[in-house]
Amino acid sequence: MDTTRLPDLVDALINDARTAHSGRAARTLHGSSARHLRQTVIALTDGTSLSEHDSPPEATLQVLRGHVTITAGSDTWEGVAGDLVTIPDARHGLTALSDSAVLLTVLAH
Repeated sequence: MDTTRLPDLVDALINDARTAHSGRAARTLHGSSARHLRQTVIALTDGTSLSEHDSPPEATLQVLRGHVTITAGSDTWEGVAGDLVTIPDARHGLTALSDSAVLLTVLAH
């Protein structure tokens, strides 16, 4: 059984993101080409964005720390630690409004 202590991982990834040129860091916890489910923790520094990209067939985003915004067309959602949102079936982007970490869960093809 694989386990991960998320608060420790979030601390490490936010520290990595602070020193990364891109302002972000990530680690996949579960999933590979042989699996249907993939879970990735993504850390973003304040003001860092993931530019608009296509949506997977099914996905959720849980805010582990910080404050983020998801935009999809004219729709906007803001989330803080503890919030969970279903990713819209549309092109979307993610922006950190403070140093943040999210857990992305995706149904892979």
